[in-house]
Amino acid sequence: MASAIELEWPEIIARRFGPIPPWRVRSDPAPGTATERDVLRVHAREKRLCELVDGILVEKAMGYEESLVAMQISHRLMSFLSRRKLGIVAGEAGMLKLARGLVRIPDVSYVSYSKLPGGKAPRQPIPRLAPNLAVEVLSQSNTRREMKEKLVEYFDAGVEIVWLVDVRKRAVEVFTSPNKSVVLRSGQILTGGTVLPGFRLKVRDLFEQLD
Repeated sequence: MASAIELEWPEIIARRFGPIPPWRVRSDPAPGTATERDVLRVHAREKRLCELVDGILVEKAMGYEESLVAMQISHRLMSFLSRRKLGIVAGEAGMLKLARGLVRIPDVSYVSYSKLPGGKAPRQPIPRLAPNLAVEVLSQSNTRREMKEKLVEYFDAGVEIVWLVDVRKRAVEVFTSPNKSVVLRSGQILTGGTVLPGFRLKVRDLFEQLD
């Protein structure tokens, strides 16, 4: 017979993440007991990326199209930064500890050298680091509630700008706070704002490999 705690977890998960597909929530270790070591263990043994939220391992959702778009963004950012030496860019496996018990993995992240200890890239597998810019390329299994929570966590940790990239709508929603955003579509220009002054990219160019 299931315990009261076991019976509560589906409700807790639904409230925390919305109607997330069951396969994305790991049952080993049991929800509520996972740690950073489990994040690294699952990645080492199964080559699967999981975020850690309140002791729950949540598998990162990323499809082929989403990966292509994330790579396009990474390439454009790295090309821009290579001439300016402002900071570093990590891809869709770049784990970041935003707070105690909270590990997020943006699809793309930019961190300025001024935020890096000694101005160098961290060597820890999960550094305690909040990027200046976090990029999330939405997958079909991402829920509204999940992304809303992520936005709050990013800005609470010190992230300055978040781009939510919608592959199906061919649009980018640029957030400067959890509740302040602007949606950019095909013919419009995505900029780096105050984080990356001078960076400019046509939104349609993000999806050129798909079209």
